[in-house]
Amino acid sequence: MTDLKPTERFSDRVADYVRYRPDYPVAMLEWLQRTHGVNPHWWVADVGAGTGISSKLFLDGGYRVIAVEPNEPMRQAAEQWLGDNERFRVIDGRATATGLDDRSVDLITVAQAFHWFDQESTREEFKRILRPNGRVAIIWNSRRLVGTPFLEGYEALLKAYGTDYTSVAERYGDEADMQRWFGAGYLGKGRFDHGQLLDFDALRGRLMSSSYAPRAGHPSHEPMLHALRTLFESCQVDGRISFDYDTVIYVGKMS
Repeated sequence: MTDLKPTERFSDRVADYVRYRPDYPVAMLEWLQRTHGVNPHWWVADVGAGTGISSKLFLDGGYRVIAVEPNEPMRQAAEQWLGDNERFRVIDGRATATGLDDRSVDLITVAQAFHWFDQESTREEFKRILRPNGRVAIIWNSRRLVGTPFLEGYEALLKAYGTDYTSVAERYGDEADMQRWFGAGYLGKGRFDHGQLLDFDALRGRLMSSSYAPRAGHPSHEPMLHALRTLFESCQVDGRISFDYDTVIYVGKMS
């Protein structure tokens, strides 16, 4: 994964990430509790926590959360946003070396980050830090690629202007991948409708939070924004577009 610099590539996008990335549906947390016995007495390790978007879902549900994040600007953003909560702390660590004690957490969550990890080394680290009968939840907000003119136009825009969009997109796991990774410990999959209603400024920020969107100064930056404006104007209703996701979660044990 070193070719894509996963621990560095979001450093200059933190402000857009905090403001414009989607959260995660409360229905997903309720499903985890109802279907897999997860409860607010558990300690959660949110690995690859970024700016704390996924951590906040569990904090709001009453959980104690340790955010594990190797990127310093993202850790600082999470601390600034959530650090006043006594049930939250953030540490410098990686999926393969979290810095957490053996058998110290009940639930490991990975939201929007698993595709950056070395999967074999991550499995061993997760086995080490997870308590007996604990759970691991791998989560993605998976942007819908088809279904509306906007979604299809946005996908075409990313393919046309994204610096390494295809390489990144191909890393997302599907159910077969996750079944192989969990092995005998795989427990199941959940899917939830989710989305954002965005005006143009928010849509621009959402695009620029993506690591493959060329920054100002890149020859594709201005043409990309022009194409984004054209797409927005052709698809907007009352000044906003619907940015739609399937929130997908895979749950298992570390056998």
